[in-house]
Amino acid sequence: VLALVGENGAGKSTLIKVLTGVYPRDAGTVRLDGNDILPRSPKDAEACGISTVYQEVNLIPHLSVAENICLGRQPTRFGMIRWGAMAERARIALARVDLQIDVSQPVSSYSIAIQQLTAIARALDVSAKLLILDEPTSSLDEKEVEELFKVIRKLRAQEMGVVIVTHFMDQVYAISDRITVLRDGQLVGEYKTA
Repeated sequence: VLALVGENGAGKSTLIKVLTGVYPRDAGTVRLDGNDILPRSPKDAEACGISTVYQEVNLIPHLSVAENICLGRQPTRFGMIRWGAMAERARIALARVDLQIDVSQPVSSYSIAIQQLTAIARALDVSAKLLILDEPTSSLDEKEVEELFKVIRKLRAQEMGVVIVTHFMDQVYAISDRITVLRDGQLVGEYKTA
């Protein structure tokens, strides 16, 4: 788990957008599993195994949890959505984040914390190797933060790479293995959290 820290304007969001193919990179190299990658779009980044959950949870409130998790990737047969298969896929994705909820309910009927975990489950549903979490705790209370950290620890144990962007230094020390510090778009340093 890598914590990416720096003041507002340090370049954290820009770096995330380069990693996820939103912005083209103008220098440097991006490597994933030892291979150079050059994501040219978010779909490209996803195909490389990079998934991102942004600070503003971008789920569609009136759609069900299952529809949100599988949106754009719904299982079909003869052009028809396989609703049962989609619900099962959503339950499996939610199990990865230790969440058992009714996937047929609208995502808006659940708390922000559950919506955040649903967004993470959606991100993991694409065989991600690297999960980028941009300010994931900004809307969560202390108990919800600890639940999220349990999920991150579980993913780390499964050898998933996690980059977490946060301004909360106590959380950086609680969850990360390494810390990268940016200032004015430049690397200040990378440090072991210990």
